[in-house]
This record gives sequence, C-alpha cells and structure tokens, in this order.
Amino acid sequence: MKILHIASYILVFIGGLNWGLMGLFNLNLVDALIGSAPQVEKIVYILVGVATIYLIATHKTYCKYCSTK
Repeated sequence: MKILHIASYILVFIGGLNWGLMGLFNLNLVDALIGSAPQVEKIVYILVGVATIYLIATHKTYCKYCSTK
C-alpha cells in the first residue's frame, strides 16, 4: 500500500504542477514531457484523476495530522 500511496502523491504532484504551469504560462507539462502521443497523454490524465480519488478516499487513514485527535 505504501508504493500505491507514494505513486498517487507523485501523480497528484504532477497534476498540480501542470495546472499551475497552464494557468501561469499556458505550458502543458505533460505534453512537454511526453510529446506528441495523445493516447499516452490521456492515460497520464486518467492516472492523475484516479490517484486524486484514491488520495481523497484514503487521506484520513494515512495523514498523520488528520488521524490524530
């Protein structure tokens, strides 16, 4: 589960960077890294979305700040 959690954080981090760069500089980080492979780019976006849903669902279990009372 730790590997899944770390992979999810990395994907969400990439997604957040991509949104920030799109807003500030109109630069698509995923497109810049992958190039002209729209199928792969779509898979990356789907994985970022799934990772976000996973982190939302498991956040309270793994977050040391939220799980303490």
